[in-house]
Amino acid sequence: MQERPTALVTAAAGAGIGAAIATRLASDGFDVIVTDVHERRCQELAAKLSADFGREFTHHALDVTDEAQVEAVVGEIAATKGRLDVLVNNAGWSKIEPVAEMSSDTWRRCLDVDLNGTFYTMRHALPLMQKNKSGVIVNISSIAAYETSTEHGAAYSAAKAGVLALTRVAAAENGRHGVRVNAITPGLIYNDFLRKIYPDDFFSGYAESRSLVGRVGRPEDVAGLVSFLVGPDSGYVTGEVYGISGGVHPHG
Repeated sequence: MQERPTALVTAAAGAGIGAAIATRLASDGFDVIVTDVHERRCQELAAKLSADFGREFTHHALDVTDEAQVEAVVGEIAATKGRLDVLVNNAGWSKIEPVAEMSSDTWRRCLDVDLNGTFYTMRHALPLMQKNKSGVIVNISSIAAYETSTEHGAAYSAAKAGVLALTRVAAAENGRHGVRVNAITPGLIYNDFLRKIYPDDFFSGYAESRSLVGRVGRPEDVAGLVSFLVGPDSGYVTGEVYGISGGVHPHG
């Protein structure tokens, strides 16, 4: 029996994009390693995937800001699987504070999760991919990376812009090793957690006034794009940034 390709998804066990990506990749036939800072949610999603797809899915509690944890998880994958075919960097954090009032803790926390965490996973996954001369990395950035707006907060915008630069350089370095690296910049993709960040009036009328397709984005929309970018039909695609915002902020 042919061994299934392996995918590692960060922040995979919440109610939003990560869980949708993990589920879609499982449906596509990947052996998905579920990681999240919340151990209980990791266990629950891995158990659900195992029940839904009739095969075992593993999980690891992982704080992407802790490089030692990242190294340990990737090391475990190398030891048990011998390969890592796909890495999806989905972990993110945001707290909106004006620059003139922003605490240093907010700035550091946002960059630690959104940018440093992305670097740590890439840093430790890339040698394994290079060794096998194959691999795909998809980094989840945001339209905040290039949108002139106060909606996202400066720390989040700066971190997500850094993810795009990191993506492009990593793509340039690793194409010769058979590794592709791309990024996705979602617009508003709804999940309940966003209610803790944005006031209610941010959501009211969004679909009618801003989205060109008359609705707010769904996590499954992003998961579908990830599925394309890690699949064979995108074999000539690397160093690219794919927007997915319902036309709110097209990026060319």
